[in-house]
Amino acid sequence: MTPHSLAFYMDVIASGTVLGAKPTDSPEQVTAILGSDCAENSLDDQSMWRDYGMVEFFWGRESRDHPWVGHHFTLHVHRLSWGGSTVHRAIRARYGRFDRHLQFGKLERLLARRGVRMEDVPDSNAPTHTLHWQPASQVSVRVWRSPERGERRRGGARIGDVYAISSSMSAEQVAWYRARYG
Repeated sequence: MTPHSLAFYMDVIASGTVLGAKPTDSPEQVTAILGSDCAENSLDDQSMWRDYGMVEFFWGRESRDHPWVGHHFTLHVHRLSWGGSTVHRAIRARYGRFDRHLQFGKLERLLARRGVRMEDVPDSNAPTHTLHWQPASQVSVRVWRSPERGERRRGGARIGDVYAISSSMSAEQVAWYRARYG
């Protein structure tokens, strides 16, 4: 793992943004930062997401007559283990090369040195995944912990690898997870 790619993940978790793009930004604002080189997807007139490789941004709206409202973004870190060019060029230009795996233990230690603490959150996906949360930025990190019986992981994911980093997980959502799964 290059120090630069670790800096990317740390910046996202600490700031709650991707290169400054917030989860609440409009599609036009995200395009201004990441560019138009993406796959645009929609299941209906009320939801849309843009796939920038490892990064996806999501929007919703009440109807066609209403503007898109930013909902969240997800970094699909697990896609790096597949190989290929999953890191968007704008991210690669700023942070350089990315390794195929990101170990949560190392990331958490580096964040703690920066004064950015992660909290453990009970999760419905346990024991195969654990969930961690950064309260100030409202970013969550899902970590792969153990395979389900008979399951093979694409790309050779390892125990302790970060599966995904997502925004925004509110304190109310964390309280709900703790009450439900805690």
